[in-house]
Amino acid sequence: MSVPLIQFSEDQADAFDRVADVLRSAGVDIEESMTTPRVEGGDNALAIIGKAGSGKTMLLARLAEALAEAGVDTISGDYESRRRKDRRTVAILAPTNKAASVLRTRGVAATTIHRILYTPLYDPEYEKIAEWLVGNADRPEVELEGLTDLALDRAFAFYQQVKSVPGALATAGLKGSDFILGWKRREDPLDIGFVDESSMLDKRQFDDLKEIFPTLVLFGDPAQLAPVNQSGSMVFDDLPAPRKLILHRIHRQDQDNPILDLAHALSDDSLSFEAFESMIEDAAKTDDRVILAERVDADMMARSPVLVWRNATRIRLIHAFRATFEAPAEGLLPGEPLLCDGIELPLKHRKKRLDLEARGLIKGAQVIYLGPGRRAGFSRLHVIGAPEPQVSAASIVKIEIPDEEEPQIPFAANMGAAFLHGAAVTIHKAQGSQWPDVQVFAPDLYAASRAGRIEAGIPLWKRLAYVAITRAENRLHWVTRYRLARPTAPLTTTDLQQPAAPFELTSEETP
Repeated sequence: MSVPLIQFSEDQADAFDRVADVLRSAGVDIEESMTTPRVEGGDNALAIIGKAGSGKTMLLARLAEALAEAGVDTISGDYESRRRKDRRTVAILAPTNKAASVLRTRGVAATTIHRILYTPLYDPEYEKIAEWLVGNADRPEVELEGLTDLALDRAFAFYQQVKSVPGALATAGLKGSDFILGWKRREDPLDIGFVDESSMLDKRQFDDLKEIFPTLVLFGDPAQLAPVNQSGSMVFDDLPAPRKLILHRIHRQDQDNPILDLAHALSDDSLSFEAFESMIEDAAKTDDRVILAERVDADMMARSPVLVWRNATRIRLIHAFRATFEAPAEGLLPGEPLLCDGIELPLKHRKKRLDLEARGLIKGAQVIYLGPGRRAGFSRLHVIGAPEPQVSAASIVKIEIPDEEEPQIPFAANMGAAFLHGAAVTIHKAQGSQWPDVQVFAPDLYAASRAGRIEAGIPLWKRLAYVAITRAENRLHWVTRYRLARPTAPLTTTDLQQPAAPFELTSEETP
């Protein structure tokens, strides 16, 4: 096989071999590129854990590549062709759209856990096209208005480059509501599952995944924050020792990375907050990837939220952000960031809920407001990290006000997707996400250090600091003062991709 094991560190190579053994016992031999039909049942759960810079994503990508070479199909969540008895599959999952999009930028065909739990129902005519695209049928003779042979050629060419059926159909001039009739809960179990950012999983999600995937490999960071109400533990903590593989930092992959240096320094038990901040000051003097900032950058908040610990800090920063951009109390400015707080729909509208969630509007999704929809209470939105990012949905927007219990509601539909403002978020909610530049509000971490709280034997401020600074892909801004710099330009949406025909919920599809 062509997977270059020689590029691995020793512990990566050991982990690769251990996963290969598990897959071989399940009938997939990635070393010989051979598969046998899947046997029902089994419980092969394995965890690969390591801190930032240990090469978890590289290992995941190599394993996915090896599975593809062995003839294992990747299930993306956007279309699932008719099942064959001898077909072996893998699904590569992440808890959030943003986390999945981070993997996709690195060449890994990832989707969200939620998206894999529900399958789309295609119109029969378009299903013929989808089956042709994935290689299970001959080119169909279709008589659909506006769908020409040239359009089908474009769709086919797109699919050869990007294995996305909705993306291919979009190049033919279609949008999701043209060919997807609805969504249904997955009934049959799947095969192999890889889960990135598994430190974010709670026990219920883990149990659900074990029911669906007889072979499940978790990739996680033990230094991150555990899910709320889980007593500081993560789902892989309870796995027996032989099923937990530990990766260590690979220096040759992150040479001279001051952000990772700072993150790994937090493992020193004797390190105080003051000493850690001195390390940041020293790093800022010699490397422009670490910036000691006296003010929060309002321009950056529009796309990269300030990371905080306390809700009171989050609300005050959001209020300051809106004030400095002169956002009206009765509405939103195009370009304002939002955070999905869930879907508020009664049970009788379950189909609408599934439709919105499948398009990326799940709790915690980061969204940019583009403007009002065609009807009162609707918003046009750009869902960060979603494969088809632009939607229009009934919205309930809540803007929290400092020292007031009730939020300000600029506008609201009777029911639909609920949103909080997203210019600042708690470090807990930032897990699984990364941004090129990240602002960390240091006074909140200092407050956490003074509180003296311990989580799973580690001072809480260290877990918070670790998660916060490792959200930065390129540059860390360590903000030391309660100040906000004025923006240099008005809010804009020109940086967001604008498809010709964004998805719109029709009146028939909306309660």
